[in-house]
Amino acid sequence: MIFNLTQHPATPEQVAAGVIAPISDAKAQIVKLLTIDELPTSVQLQNRADALAEICEGWGQRTAMIGGAPFLMSYLEKSLKIAGIRPLYAFSKRVVLEMTQDDGQVLKKVIFKHLGFIDA
Repeated sequence: MIFNLTQHPATPEQVAAGVIAPISDAKAQIVKLLTIDELPTSVQLQNRADALAEICEGWGQRTAMIGGAPFLMSYLEKSLKIAGIRPLYAFSKRVVLEMTQDDGQVLKKVIFKHLGFIDA
């Protein structure tokens, strides 16, 4: 199983590949830790990464799908690896559909198609 350690729900393709979602309390905590609204210090980033790794450990997971602010991900990768958890990034292809509306405006819709995972 792959623990969803991102702010976003897993796509149906990711679920089919083994991604599981935490229950609402853990998900809310994950979102809070991944949401950074002010300039963080390196200590704050490390503390957030450690707390996210602890959540994953608490669920007994050994693999986690990660993603979010790039400046946090290196800390998170390291914290997960220290805890014996394999961090993965989802790889998706953006499929763009363009639809011309009756008034001539073009509406673009982007669909993310999950293609696999990349080891961190």
